[in-house]
Amino acid sequence: MAVKIRLQRHGKKNFAFFHIVVADSRSPRDGRFIEQLGSYNPNTNPATITLNAERALAWVKVGAEPTLVCRRILSYEGILLRHHLDGGVAKGALTQEEADKKWNDWKAERDAKIEAKKTGLKNAAIEQRKQAKAEEAKVNEARAEAIAKKAAELAAQQAAAQAAEAPAEEAPAAEETAEA
Repeated sequence: MAVKIRLQRHGKKNFAFFHIVVADSRSPRDGRFIEQLGSYNPNTNPATITLNAERALAWVKVGAEPTLVCRRILSYEGILLRHHLDGGVAKGALTQEEADKKWNDWKAERDAKIEAKKTGLKNAAIEQRKQAKAEEAKVNEARAEAIAKKAAELAAQQAAAQAAEAPAEEAPAAEETAEA
């Protein structure tokens, strides 16, 4: 019986999330499974992965084959590196302390990368909001200038019309006074 570590699809259309499960390779994708190891949500940025690392490592050690995406997830979480280092310890290539140190260094570096990505995304969002606000202010200024210009033109036209009407009104008034 071949055992696989694979994804089980859940969620709705165009918004899926996945359970990471250990299942018989002959069972359906969303069917019966042996054990659930965690979940994977690609809808967030960065993707959210929760994984029981001890159980995943135990299944990899007994020969469970991860699918391509699960292999990438296990590699991202350090399970495959841990398995590789444990193999080196078993062969005598390095000691357990050296393996633990290598794994802890790798984990710290990975956590720093993830934190840098999160802060970068947050800073980018803040910068984008500032830029949008500045562009909106420019548009509002341009609109205000256009409205002020139009108001000035209207005022000038009304003043010209009143100036034209005033002499015309004075002329008949002057004729009336001349007749009297």
